[in-house]
Formats: sequence, C-alpha cells, structure tokens
Amino acid sequence: MPTVAFYTLGCKVNFYDTEAIWQLFKNEGYEQVDFEQSAADVYLINTCTVTNTGDKKSRQIIRRAVRRNPEAIVAVTGCYAQTSPAEILDIPGVDLVIGTQDRDKIIPYVKQLQEQRKPINAVRNIMKTREFEELDVPNFADHTRAFLKIQEGCNNFCTFCIIPWSRGLSRSRDPQSVIQQARQLVAAGYNEIVLTGIHTGGYGDDLENYRLSDLLWDLDKVEGLGRIRISSIEASQIDERMLEVLKNSSKMCRHFHIPLQAGSNEVLKRMRRKYTIEEFEHKIKMIRDFMPDVAITTDIIVGFPGETDELFREGFEAIKRIGFSEMHVFPYSKRSGTPAARMEDQVDEDVKHARVHELIELSEQMQLAYAEKFVGQVLDVIPERDEKGTAGDGFVTGFSDNYLQIRFPGTPDLTGKICRVKLTQADVNTSEGQWVRVLDEASQALA
Repeated sequence: MPTVAFYTLGCKVNFYDTEAIWQLFKNEGYEQVDFEQSAADVYLINTCTVTNTGDKKSRQIIRRAVRRNPEAIVAVTGCYAQTSPAEILDIPGVDLVIGTQDRDKIIPYVKQLQEQRKPINAVRNIMKTREFEELDVPNFADHTRAFLKIQEGCNNFCTFCIIPWSRGLSRSRDPQSVIQQARQLVAAGYNEIVLTGIHTGGYGDDLENYRLSDLLWDLDKVEGLGRIRISSIEASQIDERMLEVLKNSSKMCRHFHIPLQAGSNEVLKRMRRKYTIEEFEHKIKMIRDFMPDVAITTDIIVGFPGETDELFREGFEAIKRIGFSEMHVFPYSKRSGTPAARMEDQVDEDVKHARVHELIELSEQMQLAYAEKFVGQVLDVIPERDEKGTAGDGFVTGFSDNYLQIRFPGTPDLTGKICRVKLTQADVNTSEGQWVRVLDEASQALA
C-alpha cells in the first residue's frame, strides 16, 4: 500500500485544506503515516507565507522531507508555494509545486511523476481565479467540532498582509454545496460546525443577493445540527440581517471572533483597515444589545510602524473600554512585499515585546472577568476527544457555546454530545464545572 505523510504550517484553513487533500489520497488507496516517524512514498508540505518566518520554516520542513526519504515524491502546496514557486523548486529534491488552487489535480501529477521524475511547477496566477475550489472533508481525525470551509481569498489588501497575493480575491462556495456538506457532517455525528475561510465574513460578496446571513438561516434548518460557529468576521459585516439571525436562531453560538488589529484610528488608517474605533465600538454594542452574554474575541497587532507610545496608550484604553473575552496578541512582523514593510518609523523589538506583555496581561484579566459572570449558570458544553489525557482521569473538557473551556467530571462516552454543565469555578484558561445531564435529540429540538 503506498504511503503519504503531511506537514501543515499556518492557519486553520491550511489544516482544512490538508484534510481535503488527504481525502484524495485516501480514495486512491494510500495509507497516511506520521511525518516524523516513518519514511513515506509521498510527502506533502502545506506551507504558510503570512510572515517571513513562515517562509523560512516552510523551507526547513521541505528539506527535512527530502532527507527523510530521498526517493520519495515531495509535493509542496499552500501560500508560500503560490507566491514563490521558483524559490521552492530551487530546493533539491522538490518534485511538485502547486499553489492554493488546482489541488484536485495532485493525484494525476503524482502519477505523472511516478512515470517520469521531472519537477513540475503547477502554479497559476491566483488573481485570475474566480471559482471556489470544491474540496470536501467528510470527517476530522481529532476534533469533535467539524470545520466547513465556505470561502477563499480576500479583497481587503491591508498594508501588513500578503494573503490576497497568496489566496487570491474573495470567492464563495456554492450555498447548495455548503448545505449538502453540513448534512454530511451531521450524518457523520458532528454536533457543531465551524464555518471557516480566509475572510469568512466576506461570504456572498461575489454572489447575487445571497449573504452570510442567508447561509446561516439555511444552515439553521439543517436537521440534527446543534451549533453553528463563525470562525471570524469583520465588524463591518455585522448588519441588521446578521443581528436578526443571532437573535432568532437557536443554533448560533454566542461567540464572535472580530479582529480589531489596533485600538487607535491613526494606526487603523495606516493598516488600511476599513473602520474607525468608534464604528467598531458601535458594532460591538449592537451585538451585545442583541446577545447580552456574547463572547467577543479579537486579534491585535502590536508595534505597527508609526505606533508611538501615545498611540499605543490610546489603543490600550479603547481595548479596555470595549472589553473582550479573549485577545490574540501578535507583535508586528515585517512581511516583505507589503506596503507596511517599507514604511518608515518601524518600532523597536524590545518596545513591541513590552507592549505585547501588557496586552496579554489585560487579556487574562478580561478572560477571567468574563468567565466569572457565568459562575452558577448552566451552559451547554460539547466535550472534545482527549487522546492525550490532558483533562485527567474521570474528567472531560469541552467548549461552551460562548467559548468558555470547561472541565467537569465525566466519561469519554460523552465526547461530541451536548452536555448541560453548571459552571462552579472560573479560571483564565480552563474553568471547572459540574455535569447536569446530556441533551438528547428531543430536548435539543426544544432548546
């Protein structure tokens, strides 16, 4: 039986794409082996290019695959492959470079290489692509939540970001195809679906009179589906119709990841983000009015070129005022090929790190304050698989619909089921709870 090994760098979308490529190999009779453990016949590295370090790490992994088995076919895909195919083909031992499209052609290319070992550059101009690449993932090896990719690419062109060049412009998956895949996932036993994409909230931008809110209503009607979560959405994409869904759908999770990136208008403008801090704050208030207990998480970039101490302070106060249930904080890192990398007044690394620490501390305070609001309340939690035994004997861990990680006494057979759990003790990372009961299909329908 031929074997294939995968290595994925970067974001959740890349992990989704790798799963989809694995399905193609699986259908072809391949067995998947561990990248680190055994020599494979085919190595596939799914690369990331979001930072310069992403490129470097991708190159290291490619070389590692070539060393593992010099006879193996080494295929490289993903964002770095899309933007720098020639650079990758210069690495001795690379057989195939395929970008962030045409992945459905991987098997024919591998067959071609088995007959004749001549390196193939299969990268096409992504900016001309207007079609969503249909790749299904019927199940996920280590998750109790299923990811469903509904969108690809981005039209925003923020000054710090290379992604439009590596993923192309925004394109949406056909609604019928999304619904069909959701039904398949429910049939495979998934209670929660996470809608994902490069710019998920941009779903529908290229469709006639069909927005993300329409898709959510259609998913709401999928029988047996317990929860719908959106991986990330921009503040500007939250409008009245979206708020209506939040208010009236019993399946929408009380959790939004809305990237703010900076708390100062001047920095937002330099980043070419399309909103002011006032507009962002207004949107968050609207969401909270509709969904009072909603968890709002965000991304912040610290030390963007031109962020003075004064602008950082201004941003810090705004972030504190808005209040998040968690923040992902990143120091700005130069990405060659982007306008921000060429900007004057780059911020000193030590200054960046001091600011990052300050914001992480604030994030932990906000996380705890948010979790404490729910002590004594009963929440719906779906326990995750725990192969590594991190929850401890006799305990299970999962996320509530408002994204609190809760550990409670229970057995592995609760995995993937919607459990009612009373939160007994709040914590920054994992809170403690007491199991109440499992929601069966009948009571789920009423909930």
